[in-house]
Amino acid sequence: MPIAADDPRLTSALSASTARYDDVPFARAGASGIRLPRISLGLWQNFGSGRTLDSQREILLHAFDRGVVHVDLANNYGPPYGAAESTFGTVLDSHLRPYRDELFLSTKAGYDMWPGPYGDGGSRKYLMRSLEQSLTRMRTDYVDVFYSHRVDPETPIEETVTALADIVRSGKALYVGISNYPADLTRRAYELLAAEGVRLFVHQPRYSLFDRTPEADLFPTLRDLGVGSAVFSPLAQGLLTAKYLDGTVPADSRAADSRFLDGSALTDDYLERIRGIEGVAREAGLSIPQLAVAWVLRDPVVTTAIIGASRPSQVDDAVHASKATLSDDVIAALEPFAAPVGAAVR
Repeated sequence: MPIAADDPRLTSALSASTARYDDVPFARAGASGIRLPRISLGLWQNFGSGRTLDSQREILLHAFDRGVVHVDLANNYGPPYGAAESTFGTVLDSHLRPYRDELFLSTKAGYDMWPGPYGDGGSRKYLMRSLEQSLTRMRTDYVDVFYSHRVDPETPIEETVTALADIVRSGKALYVGISNYPADLTRRAYELLAAEGVRLFVHQPRYSLFDRTPEADLFPTLRDLGVGSAVFSPLAQGLLTAKYLDGTVPADSRAADSRFLDGSALTDDYLERIRGIEGVAREAGLSIPQLAVAWVLRDPVVTTAIIGASRPSQVDDAVHASKATLSDDVIAALEPFAAPVGAAVR
């Protein structure tokens, strides 16, 4: 049988750039002993069936060469479900295996993954079996962080937390995190984990100029507990770019084919905001995405911003943004166009 074009045997391990730690700054995650790059690569989108393995591999290897060593996944990233983890596993085997100890890998479980009552939620069975499947797809025997991806109102939080603690004790994850948990349940999870002798390492909330919900209760809680945060959607699913400044949806944009964003988001209010942000960015010498990333990183409670990328240059833009310091004047100039503190733009 012929060897497939993407067979790992046809490729060789990466010869990584010796300057890979010279660009992106690192920050300590809360009160832990771990520093993460201020920019992390998320495989939520662009790492499924709609893109070639070559293009996905190029982004992953370029990110690693820029010091973006934290790669964020989840069991159902794709499409189809599991595709992003499988893609990562292929690239790990073919190029990154010698650098596994330099990588900081995370995956999650909490949303729909397989049919039936055990393929969703926060039960012990779902979390543990999902992680086993994720490790197989990712071709690694452990992840650095395993997250409960969401609160499951039908599962006692004690069951979810005990499963997370047992996963750490098993060695299949070195740290645990939670995502999309409100402040009160974040504190409860922290306390329950502490009783198990396990520290809550990181929280992953949605955060951007257009969604400042965490500023009300969650961020103060994370500061108080010494828990890091890895914020996702810093570009508000692509709305914080120049793509929609003229009020139309380009054929190659995320709003043209994403189930998370469509043209209905391009309201008059949005256009007024994004055009105002574009003016501030221009004065600051940054692009809109660079300004948006630098803005979420302005607060030390944010350890890292998780970005998506469809091409290597977007990684470069984010790395550049991670080194930018926004003046008080720039931050103040953004306020009229940002969501209110503790709220989101609808």
